[in-house]
Amino acid sequence: MSDTSLTDSAAAQPALGPTRSVAFEARLKRRYRAEKRFKAMGLGAILFSVAMLLILLVTMVGNGIGGFKRAEVQVPVDFAAVGISATPEMLNQPGAMELLRAQGLPELVEFSAEQALGPVAAADLSPNAWQDVGKAIIADPSRAQGQQTFWIPAGGDLAKAYSGDGSTEEKALAAKLSAEGKLAQHFDGGFLTRSDATDPQEVGIWGALKGSILTMIVTLVLAFPIGVLAALYLEEYAPKNWWTDLIEVSINNLAAVPSIIFGLLGLAVFLWLFPDMRSAPLIGGMTLALMTMPVIVIAGRNAIKAVPPSIRDGALAVGASPVQVVFHHVLPLALPGILTGTIIGMARALGETAPLLMIGMRAFVASPPDGLTSPATVLPVQIFLWSDEIDRGFVERTSAAIIVLLLFLLAMNGLAIYLRNKFEKTW
Repeated sequence: MSDTSLTDSAAAQPALGPTRSVAFEARLKRRYRAEKRFKAMGLGAILFSVAMLLILLVTMVGNGIGGFKRAEVQVPVDFAAVGISATPEMLNQPGAMELLRAQGLPELVEFSAEQALGPVAAADLSPNAWQDVGKAIIADPSRAQGQQTFWIPAGGDLAKAYSGDGSTEEKALAAKLSAEGKLAQHFDGGFLTRSDATDPQEVGIWGALKGSILTMIVTLVLAFPIGVLAALYLEEYAPKNWWTDLIEVSINNLAAVPSIIFGLLGLAVFLWLFPDMRSAPLIGGMTLALMTMPVIVIAGRNAIKAVPPSIRDGALAVGASPVQVVFHHVLPLALPGILTGTIIGMARALGETAPLLMIGMRAFVASPPDGLTSPATVLPVQIFLWSDEIDRGFVERTSAAIIVLLLFLLAMNGLAIYLRNKFEKTW
């Protein structure tokens, strides 16, 4: 190569350096801008999610606060007119309320309401208003002497008028009683202890809450051990062949099946085997266990896979049997991940309505279930039934029931997270 060509080549090379540097800087700036946009979109997504969650919580709390209250009227009752001869020993008996009924307490409360509120307002009182007086007397027998003042639930029309609904006459009556201090809204502690009713002033959430607790117990007792054992077998013992591959594919597909399909399965199988247990927590729990089990199996297998092989090798090296390796080393280390999957599955089961509607748990149940085989309903179904009512009082009760459901879910998840953190180990 001639000296002239070498000189020309050397002269051309420095000219390429600045060009490459400018292009590199441009690409680097584009990457930085793309990274900033990605961070901004991620932050925006988080802020949007938090905003939606806050809107949901504020809406539910704002609407639900009124659901924990009810309209009550002030009624002075003179027990000197109709004596209630009931000793504390008599009132401690199971039939104390019937004893008070037999001694004329309903008639006395009705007469006292007419005298204090007028015949129109007294006629609109809750039919079971006298029972609130009876409960107060049972709690404190001294209140059955002389003249006592009680706050008893107003009727549905008077309660709606106090909230701003109803006819002009009802609103005027409610405004008059409110101005006189005889009509007001008070915290309704009985909402947490009563069951379903046709009057929003008398409804309670305890029946549905107890049904949910019993149903979740059945679901957990069935789904958790079977799901964990199935995950252990598939991951530690099952041979790798087409049969286990088919089982794994089936489990993954079951986890994505719509919940109403499990309701149809429970209707076709469990109610066929136990026809007298329709709407029982036992049937509901077995149906939800079918839906929850695939989630626990998948989460359990992933948690077992995450245990380092060195744990197994070390246990085998010191003489542990394969069963001891699994239950003494692998399972304790995988338990936090398994509990995470259980939390997800149980939370999904707690909020399910469709499968429970299919097995008849939408029945009107006016008393809490006595056991796993008694007729019952659950919180999501109760919320669904109340939301279908046109009475304004049920709208507020629905929001209050949603708050109870969220608190129940929070308590259940908190317990699961505590257990997960307790068993969590690092390696």
